[in-house]
Amino acid sequence: MLKSHSCGELNRNNNGQIVTLGGWVDRRRDHGGLIFIDLRDRDGVVQVVFNPESSKECHDIASQLRNEYVIQVVGQVSLRPPGTENTKLPTGEIEILADTVKILNTSITPPFYINEDIEIDENLRLKYRYLDIRRERMKNNVILRHRVTKMMRDFMDNRGFLEVETPILIKRTPEGARDYLVPSRVYPGKFYALPQSPQQLKQLLMVAGVEKYYQIAKCFRDEDTRADRQPEFTQLDIEMSFAEEEDVMQLIEDLFVKIMEEVKPQKRIIKPFPRINYADAMERFGSDKPDIRFGMELKDLSDIVADCEFAVFSSAVAAGGKVKGISAPGCAGYSRAQINELNEIAQGFGAKGLATIMLDPSASSVEELTSETIKSQIAKFITLEQIKEMAKRLGAAPGDMLMIAAGDDATVSNVLGRMRLEMGNRLKLADPDLFAYCFVVNFPLFAWDDKTNRWEAMHHPFTSPKEKDIPILESNPKDVFSQSYDIILNGYEVGGGSIRIHNAQLQRRVFKVMGHTDESIDQLFGHLLEAFSYGAPPHGGIAIGVDRMLMLIAGETSIREVIPFPKNQNAYDLCFNAPDVVSREDIDVLHIKLLDEQIEE
Repeated sequence: MLKSHSCGELNRNNNGQIVTLGGWVDRRRDHGGLIFIDLRDRDGVVQVVFNPESSKECHDIASQLRNEYVIQVVGQVSLRPPGTENTKLPTGEIEILADTVKILNTSITPPFYINEDIEIDENLRLKYRYLDIRRERMKNNVILRHRVTKMMRDFMDNRGFLEVETPILIKRTPEGARDYLVPSRVYPGKFYALPQSPQQLKQLLMVAGVEKYYQIAKCFRDEDTRADRQPEFTQLDIEMSFAEEEDVMQLIEDLFVKIMEEVKPQKRIIKPFPRINYADAMERFGSDKPDIRFGMELKDLSDIVADCEFAVFSSAVAAGGKVKGISAPGCAGYSRAQINELNEIAQGFGAKGLATIMLDPSASSVEELTSETIKSQIAKFITLEQIKEMAKRLGAAPGDMLMIAAGDDATVSNVLGRMRLEMGNRLKLADPDLFAYCFVVNFPLFAWDDKTNRWEAMHHPFTSPKEKDIPILESNPKDVFSQSYDIILNGYEVGGGSIRIHNAQLQRRVFKVMGHTDESIDQLFGHLLEAFSYGAPPHGGIAIGVDRMLMLIAGETSIREVIPFPKNQNAYDLCFNAPDVVSREDIDVLHIKLLDEQIEE
C-alpha cells in the first residue's frame, strides 16, 4: 500500500509515530514560513505541516500544491500546540510534521468547491458525479448505502434466506409499468425486456424448492421520473414458501427496526408497526400512504350538512358524494391572500373549491363560539350549531381553521389528504426525529381503469385474493380483497408485497377478469402457469425500495442523493451523456429500422 494509515483514523494515541498518508489536498494555507495542508481521504481529514527548517525540498513541493492534487506524505504524528486544537475534527488534536511529500497527480480547477457544503446546480453535480462523491454529504450517503445493504444481507442470511441472482434479460409481460426493451441480434425482430422486478422469477424459485429467497435486485421501468423514482432502481426482493401475511410483515418489521437502531439510534420508532386497513387509511388520511406522525385526520361531515342551505354541501350529499374536512391548528388568523392561496392549491389537486371557517381564539371553547367569533364566507348558509358540530367532530379548538371540501368521495379524500400534508408541512407538525412505519393491509384486488375500460390489478396480477372472496371473483370483482400489504414510512411507500397465487386455475381466472384471453394468457404467462402445475407451494413476499428507504433515512428529499450515479429528472445520464445515438452498423445488426436523422454515420 502507498499509505500506512487513513487520514481519519489518526489521534493522540499515534503521537510520535512515523506514518505514510495518501489523499487529496482539501485546503492549503501558506503562513509565510509554514505551509498547512488539510489532507483528505475517504475516512477523514488531517492537518499536515510543512516547515522549511525541517525540509526545504518538502516545503518547496508543498508550495506547488493546489486543491484536489493527489499526494503522498511521510511524516511524524505530533500533538498540536496548546490552543491550536480543532475540536470540529476527529483528528483535531494532532498534526503531521511532513518529512517528504510526493505529488501523485495534479488536478485542474474543479467545476465546484469540493470542500464546502454549498448549494450546487444538480445537473452540474450529476455531470461531475465522481467529484460530487468526494464531497462530505455524498460520501456519507454512499457509506450509508453500503452499511444498510450489508445489514440487509446479514439479516437475511441469519434468517436462513438464500441470495439468488436472477436474469436481467427476460420476457416482456404486462405488470403495470412500461418495459425497457432490448432488441436481439440473434433472433431478428424479437426483444428481451429488462425486469420491472424479479416477480415471476422469484415465484419460480419457490416452485424450485428454494423456500427462502432474497436479492438486492436491479429493476427497470420506462416511466416518467420524479423525486422518488428513477428509470433503474434497487429493491430488496424477498420471497418465502409456506408463509402467511403476518410472517412477511413481521420479518420486515424486525429488519427495519434493526436497521434503524444501528444506523439512526437517535431516531424514535413506533413499535410495533401499526396495521391500518386500506379503507381506513383512505377515510382517515385520504391516502394509502399515510403519514401518521401527526393528526389532522379527515372526518366525514356529510350527515351534519346534508340539509344545510349551502348548496355546494347539500347537493354533493344528495348526489351520493361526501363533505369532509380537516382542522388546521392555530390558523384562524390566516389572511384573505393566504386563504386564496390554499384554495388555488386545492383546485390544483382537483377540488372545485375549498371552504374555510375560522374559529376566533377569543372563545374559551367550541361550545362558547358565537356568530361574532366565526369568520367564513359560507357562515350565513350554515347554522351556528352545525358549525359547532363540525368543529367538534374535527377535534378543532378556538384559534383553528376548518378546511372543508365537497364532491365525490375519491376526489374529496384525495384533495383533503394532500391538503393535510401541505398544512402539516407548513405547520411543521411531523416530528423529524420520529420514524413512523405502518403497514396498510386489506387492499381491493382490482381497481377499475376508465382509460382501458377494464379491471386492473391494484398491486400486480399475481396477488392472491382473500380465500373467502374467490367465489365472487368473476361476479363481483369490486368486492374482492387481496392478501397484500404495503409498508409505509413517514408518508412514503417503501415497500409492497402479497401472498401470491400458486394455483394455475386461479391465476388464469384472475387474468381473465383483467380482460386477458386464454390465448394471450398462454402466450404471456404460459411458462408460469406450467410451473404451477408441478406442485407449487403456497408462497408470498415483498419488495423494499432500497433507494427510497435510504432517502428517508439520510434525510434527503430525492432518491438521486443516495444513488451513486443516477439519471437526472429527465432520465438522462449527464456523466456518460446517455442515451446516445449509435452508428448505422450497430443498428443494422439488430435488424431495426430508424429514421435517418436518428442514426449517427
